[in-house]
Amino acid sequence: MNNRILIVEDERKLREVLCDYFASKGDLPVQAANGRQALDLLEEEAFDAVLLDIMMPQLDGLSVCRAVRRENDVPIILLTALSDEEDKLLGYELGADDYVTKPFIMSVLYAKTVALIKRNQRNVLTGQRMEAGGITLDLTARIVLAGKREVVLTPKEFSLLRCLMQNKNLVMSREQLLVKCWGYDYEGESRAVDTHIKRLREKLGEHASCIKTVIKAGYRLEG
Repeated sequence: MNNRILIVEDERKLREVLCDYFASKGDLPVQAANGRQALDLLEEEAFDAVLLDIMMPQLDGLSVCRAVRRENDVPIILLTALSDEEDKLLGYELGADDYVTKPFIMSVLYAKTVALIKRNQRNVLTGQRMEAGGITLDLTARIVLAGKREVVLTPKEFSLLRCLMQNKNLVMSREQLLVKCWGYDYEGESRAVDTHIKRLREKLGEHASCIKTVIKAGYRLEG
């Protein structure tokens, strides 16, 4: 595979087990023992995915996720012993792409990571460009313009906007959006869609008015 995976985990044994497993699959894992070290590595190198523990000393995973999303759209999977729904929703709101609760099955975590990387890499067909409601989506360059202003989106926000634009003027249910943007193996709640739509609207500003909420049905982008 040769994917570069940043593994951020303060528990040394688990970190080493994760690195050994991903390396055995042909990937290139890089270790970080805490949040600050992870941010330093992300400033210096490019990664295909980040496995990010939440409960860490110095700088917790949620703070790292928030900092990364200010300038980097690398796929992030949060690793946590927490199972509370509010904690998961906060992670999604900060820009995480998926959540895995400890203890987890290594093969499942690996499959989720690979699937997320593939979805992120194949987000689009070469040369494709879409426009609707004053929003321009350049699928080749992965650039979004709201009017003339460039908008920086996370991979999940980009995927949601692309899906809505591809189905312009059609109502997309939360379940449909979950399948298309998160995948069939997603274990979370449909409220994750609402959280990401809210963040997407905030970033699009006045141009977000084209994304309509259809009560008890889902969302529709009007062109």
